[in-house]
Amino acid sequence: MTDFNNTRWADQEFAKQYRDNANIYIVERQRMFGIMRSFFRHFVSGKKNIRVLDLGCGDGIVTRNILDVDNSISATLVDASDDMLEKAKERLKGFENADYIKATFQEIIEDGLPVRDYDIVLSSMAIHHLTMDEKSRFFRAINAQLRPDGHFINIDVVLPPTDILDGWYMKIWEEWMTEKRAELKAYDEPSADVIARYKDGEENQPDRLEDQLDALRAAGFRDADCYYKYGIFVVYGGTKGEAVYFPDI
Repeated sequence: MTDFNNTRWADQEFAKQYRDNANIYIVERQRMFGIMRSFFRHFVSGKKNIRVLDLGCGDGIVTRNILDVDNSISATLVDASDDMLEKAKERLKGFENADYIKATFQEIIEDGLPVRDYDIVLSSMAIHHLTMDEKSRFFRAINAQLRPDGHFINIDVVLPPTDILDGWYMKIWEEWMTEKRAELKAYDEPSADVIARYKDGEENQPDRLEDQLDALRAAGFRDADCYYKYGIFVVYGGTKGEAVYFPDI
């Protein structure tokens, strides 16, 4: 994983541009949030003392979506950016059952987190910054943070399995952004430039969906599956079980 301070995400202006245009950049973003809310409602909501872990929380929008389902939760939000954590605090103003931790994913892989036993771990558009080896180790770290039968769900981008599909998926993405800008009467930069930036960014390390599902299973997750897919944009996750493979680290 590229050191956070050497990525564009450490640039507050770049991060602001992303936040302001995320509904343009991310295909079916609101639908994917809806799937996450549905998952939470079906598998988690209704329990007592629900604890949520939001990894790579950004401006807190994922936790905000969960609060729309159940505002009795407690949440721990983790991000490597002080600016993002401040924006999350602003978004969640009035929600008192929240802790905020500044940490990179690499630090979590190496050192874990101080609090365990979460009912659900959530992430959105962040884990693709890890290499496949780091993803495998990160999934193990997530599994260790969950209560028995706890859940993990991730919104992210994945690597297409073939170049032919990659070409089509990039076209789908470009068309989405162009149509969304017209709908919102917004303009920030050409769609092709966004895609080129994603492709060229050293911090972007997407891997095949199948490989990530296999890594979840190896880390001890059962019922690992893809819940939604649109081109490179996916929602996937699983339920805590017993790890079956623990490579030396």
